[in-house]
Amino acid sequence: METIEDVIIVGAGLCGLATALGLHRKGVKSVVLESSEVLRAAGFAFSTWTNAWKALEALGIAGELRQHHLRLEGEGPEMRCVRRDLLLETLAKELPSGTIRYSSKVVLIEESGNLKVLHLANGSTLRTKVLIGCDGVNSVVAKWLGLKKPSFAGRSATRGFSEYPDGHGFNSEFVQFFGQGFRAGIMPCDEKSMYWYFTWSSSSKDKEMEKDATKMKQFVITKMQEANVSENFIQVIEKSDMGDLVSFPLKFRWPSELLWRNICKGNVTVAGDALHPMTPDLGQGGCAALEDAIVLARCLAQALKENDNEDAKEDECVRLKSGLENYVAERKWRDFDLIFTSYVFGRIQQGDNAFTRFLTEKMLVGIMARTLIKKTYYDCGKL
Repeated sequence: METIEDVIIVGAGLCGLATALGLHRKGVKSVVLESSEVLRAAGFAFSTWTNAWKALEALGIAGELRQHHLRLEGEGPEMRCVRRDLLLETLAKELPSGTIRYSSKVVLIEESGNLKVLHLANGSTLRTKVLIGCDGVNSVVAKWLGLKKPSFAGRSATRGFSEYPDGHGFNSEFVQFFGQGFRAGIMPCDEKSMYWYFTWSSSSKDKEMEKDATKMKQFVITKMQEANVSENFIQVIEKSDMGDLVSFPLKFRWPSELLWRNICKGNVTVAGDALHPMTPDLGQGGCAALEDAIVLARCLAQALKENDNEDAKEDECVRLKSGLENYVAERKWRDFDLIFTSYVFGRIQQGDNAFTRFLTEKMLVGIMARTLIKKTYYDCGKL
């Protein structure tokens, strides 16, 4: 007899694993389907602000992660640059054995009564009462819901990671740089590793460079030198590993889609980048994914918890639908705000003309800083 799962989560990234762990903490079993053969650690690191730490505390893993990551200087919100591999590994090891199923790529979603039937690339099928898409910007679940493909923001990004076995000697601070059509940042994860990112207004002539790590690194270094960035920071870039993904286009979902399209349909919904791809100008993409996970786990667990008598089982599909709708109601305006603000900040900060740069430096920088800080104090609540 074919097993029917209570909850299937597509994607073992940050949001998928955090949602699974949130459900596990609430006593709800889930299955996480991951298309790759192992956990994927592409991206190197996350900017993790106070709002994300509140979510990690709710999941019970904040203390362990704090031990391995420096708190960046400043009297404001808590910010640490968290290594992606350590974060995903920490989430994964807290899940029951067998929760994550690797080499499980979803190629088709069908309906069977109140259930969803998932067809995998390996020929197998799975049935589930609830389907959650945490499968990134190219989400198959978001496509099934009817959400449009994310839009290109007119900019691209690259990033790198440098390790110093004997210590890097930099202060525990987040340093940003702005130049002609670019924005960059450098920060430590711990005493022996540094993370950096670089975004720029890209064009078709950049295509060849974006596939070649050597050319890309030289492009970044040249732009930083033209902006008179300190040689110490440039050496971080020279020393760094850029990984397999040399560069990537920045994409975002038009915020209006969160208001007018189906974020959930019956027993199906999306979270994380599948829901709210955004430009990185607030450093809130990963933080928002963790917020999604807590709210979704809380709402779904509430819908599933009273399931012992026949009457409860009969209206289970109604309660599951209501639980997902509660999640959407709680998240859509928050995610709308983050997408919109990130996009606007990016356009302002990376403006190519002299007037925009002057206006930003003299008048808008303080307003934007206060706005960014305000976003980081959001509390998604407990599980």
